[in-house]
Amino acid sequence: MTKVSKQRKIFKTVLIYFTIIGIACVMALCYQIFIFENSFAPAGINGIATMIQYKLHFSVAYMSLLINIPLCVLAFIFLDKGFAARTTVFALTFSVALLLLQFKVIDLSFLSYKTANGTSTILAPIASGVINGIIYGAAIRLNGCTGGTDIVAALIHKKWPEQNLIWIIFALNTGVAIASYFVYDLKVEPVVLCIIYSFLTSQVGDTILRGSRQRIKFEIVSNESKAISDEIIYTLKHSVTVVPAKGMFSGKETEMLICVVQKHQVVAMEKIIAAHPGAFAYSTIINETLGNYEKIRYNVFDHLKKK
Repeated sequence: MTKVSKQRKIFKTVLIYFTIIGIACVMALCYQIFIFENSFAPAGINGIATMIQYKLHFSVAYMSLLINIPLCVLAFIFLDKGFAARTTVFALTFSVALLLLQFKVIDLSFLSYKTANGTSTILAPIASGVINGIIYGAAIRLNGCTGGTDIVAALIHKKWPEQNLIWIIFALNTGVAIASYFVYDLKVEPVVLCIIYSFLTSQVGDTILRGSRQRIKFEIVSNESKAISDEIIYTLKHSVTVVPAKGMFSGKETEMLICVVQKHQVVAMEKIIAAHPGAFAYSTIINETLGNYEKIRYNVFDHLKKK
């Protein structure tokens, strides 16, 4: 590894940790502004900590440390060291930032959103769910997590890989939602707010993780494969893979084209297919594309120049 490569690697690592520290501070602010002031529990283990704070006045910041530090140690031993290190930094930053806010060392109470003054109750879980969903997705993108439930689910999945992670997290969050009914004076509203928060956090987090890299894959069967592939290359600037195929009903030899395009190119692709009435096509959503995109792109333009 060259000196420049080492410097870039160090810079990238420092940038990742600064980003983790930044989003952890934003999450702490989100808890202080939207969640604590409106008497509902967020998802996961922090939801349990929030209910304990509500009943016993024991800070979520302390509870987060008590829960996440042992979990991070287990993650370091049984999962991935880099993942554990990033998650530990997130948990520590979140707890410290929350303590500074709760004890008014940094007083941002003027930003607090309180529904007791007649404003809409539902806005608090919507705002906090969207913000924390973005943070959740960003943390995972950086090979870390926000701690708590995610570490528990990962450890369970490590021990019993046949178990579905989504259902494990769902079960834990369901338990939090049910418990909140008894904690918040036998009211249904905190349960509904917890469900809204959990749903939005999951949806926004998934969008951050998958949405930006989603593509659409088309598979097209046609006797005019050369004409269709040329149109795709010229119009969409994407290459096409041709696979030999055979129609089992007709017994005729044919070809199948495979092409992955961006979402905004779907309509253009449909127009190309519609221009060839004998073509049959179907599309599927690809959650993420991996590989040497720049090299493929260069070859496409090189192909156009030759034409």
